[in-house]
Amino acid sequence: MWDRKELKAKGKAAFRANYWRCVLAALIAVLILGGSAAVVGNRVSRSGAEQSAAITESEDTQTADLSQVLEEIPPEIVLGIVAVVFGVLLFASAVAALVRALLFNPLIVGCQRFFLVNSDSPAELSELAYGYKSNYGNMVKTLLLTDIFLLLWSMLFTIPGLIKSYSYRLVPYILAENPSIGSREAITLSRQMMNGHKWRAFVMDFSFIGWDLLAAVTFGLAGILYTAPYQYAANAELYKAIRDLSMEKT
Repeated sequence: MWDRKELKAKGKAAFRANYWRCVLAALIAVLILGGSAAVVGNRVSRSGAEQSAAITESEDTQTADLSQVLEEIPPEIVLGIVAVVFGVLLFASAVAALVRALLFNPLIVGCQRFFLVNSDSPAELSELAYGYKSNYGNMVKTLLLTDIFLLLWSMLFTIPGLIKSYSYRLVPYILAENPSIGSREAITLSRQMMNGHKWRAFVMDFSFIGWDLLAAVTFGLAGILYTAPYQYAANAELYKAIRDLSMEKT
């Protein structure tokens, strides 16, 4: 069985040996996935009894005026506005899903490919384009199917979605090593490989909480320059360890 501390040590060593390229690769991955490091913003508020009373009175007046205006609008117009807003949101969601499937998902595979290669020797940034050059259509299809499965599981509440996110965790790594593997086969293989490893992988993720807090208090700077590439490098080592154990069983 793999050892968390050992994998993190290997990942840290590989990351430090190719520092700036790893930072850039991790930054791209973080931007695609929505950010793994917290960025803390400052909010400035002012208070006072007279200001509060004035604001409250103003809000009450505006609410009454708005209610009166809404009551005068015919129901069919209100329904039309709701339909237009819903249509716009649906269209925006469809466009976002299409951009993720066609552009971002293959780049995620490239990022994971970069850290896998970097595990053995300093990787070139050209590895980031791997998902576009190696069976692009299969990359898009497989990761789109994975996203759909995760969405459906997440609709069954948070816990099933979280568990399945760990079950499908290895799909991008599998594609990074075997871009021609079938979509269903890649998803099934990831699920089988993660059997018995999901909880320990969760604990490994949680062990980075201190680094995530450091990233938060440094307004994301520590996350960009250290935490994120360190995590991605360690996750590549985790995949390799689970892969090797699976191969030993077969």
